[in-house]
Formats: sequence, C-alpha cells, structure tokens
Amino acid sequence: MEDISPIRKIAIVGPESTGKSTLSEQLALHYDTVWVPEFARSYCEQLTAPCSWQDEINMFRGQLQLEKELLPRANRILICDTTFLTVKIWCDYTFGRSPQEVLEELPKHPYDFYLLMDIDIPWQDDPLRDFPNLREHFLEVWHRELRTLGANYQLVSGNYEERLTRATNYIDRYLNITLSK
Repeated sequence: MEDISPIRKIAIVGPESTGKSTLSEQLALHYDTVWVPEFARSYCEQLTAPCSWQDEINMFRGQLQLEKELLPRANRILICDTTFLTVKIWCDYTFGRSPQEVLEELPKHPYDFYLLMDIDIPWQDDPLRDFPNLREHFLEVWHRELRTLGANYQLVSGNYEERLTRATNYIDRYLNITLSK
C-alpha cells in the first residue's frame, strides 16, 4: 500500500554549537530529501549592528517562508535545521518577551517530530555564536519549550557519528509508528 500521507516535518533544534546544521545535512542525504537551512544564520551574517527586535521578526518570517518554499521538494520528510521557536527563545532571553506574531504562530506551525541536540560535544567558536557558557541553561529552556508545545521529541547525544546513528534510529522508529497507524 502506497503512503499517501503528508510530508512529515522533522525539526533539529537545540542550543548553539550542538551540530544541528551538520546533522540536518546528513539526515537529508540519508533520507534522500531536502533540508531547510537556518534562515537566521544567513540573515545575521548581513547585519552590521546588534540584532534588533525587528530583525528577530524578520528571521521568524524568513524561516517560515524558506520552509514553505522547500516543502514541495521534500521526499516523505522535510528536515528543518532549527525552527522559529528559536526566535521565541532568543527574544525571551534578550528582550524579556517574544513578538506576539511569533507566539500566535507557534501552535499553527507544528513539527511532527523534534530531535533536541545535547550539549555533549565541544563548543566551536563562530562569530554568530554568543553564549558558550549558557549551553546548559538553553538546553533546559529547549526542554521546557518543547514540553509546553506537547512536542514529540528525543534528545540526541554522542559524537557526530553516534548522533547520526541515533537520529536515524529515532526517525525510523517515529516513521514506523506513524505510518502503521
């Protein structure tokens, strides 16, 4: 019987420098599908001043648009290198609150399954990364936000090779369960 279900959206999320982009690209190759890169990275590379409230809103909109553009090219699953939930987390931390537009859209744009990246790999310096000493804090924030959303998620830990193996096992298990229903 052919699977006529919609594309499943798999979100790769977590604190800075936890291998989200690396794993997203690897998973897209493994599953012969496309992956949505983190819109904020290319956006922030163009900034000449600290990130503003409006920049955060622009990144939220850009991430949604990029997902919308790439979804038709997906094969069974769409791998998303982060989600706009990141905007909420950064805004809450930086500004003490989140844009209402982001809060209103969160429940309207669910992901089918999340892989939360653990902080057990070494920090890699990058000009766009800000909080090497707050990874533990942000990992707890991610757990809390995902639980608040009622998200179906798994924590992925280990070295890069172990992460790929664990991630594919988690995704395969998720797909087997959902496709058998």
